Amino acid sequence: MARIKLDLPERVVFDTTLDVRIGDINYGGHLANDAFLRLAHEARLRFLKSLGYTEMDVEGAGIIMTDAAIVYRAEAFHGDRLTFRLGLSDFNPYGFDLMYQVVDDNTGKEVARLKTGIVFFDYTARKIQSIPAAFAERFTA
Repeated sequence: MARIKLDLPERVVFDTTLDVRIGDINYGGHLANDAFLRLAHEARLRFLKSLGYTEMDVEGAGIIMTDAAIVYRAEAFHGDRLTFRLGLSDFNPYGFDLMYQVVDDNTGKEVARLKTGIVFFDYTARKIQSIPAAFAERFTA
């Protein structure tokens, strides 16, 4: 089976540090796969908040996740501090890919790379909408 390869964008636009909590640990004693997506969600919310946005209001538009992929590089354990470095790539008329590089603060080891596909969404009309020009200009210049 072919492995997924996630290339990181050149520019990191935001980073934040999150702690691995006991509820994030699976029966193998390390960070669970579903916990990575929860932590990525927290990192995404912090990124948006740093810009004055929410998931329901990015320049007047909502966002919705269309897909996700994770490539694991190392284990993480309870109490580890992980830095999530975010970058944006693959812009299209309706959205972009949000890329995450996850690094263990204690060891400097890369723990994982994640990608979440993001499109802009009108929650009232329940349909995809075009990327707001002000948002696109902010990150594609």
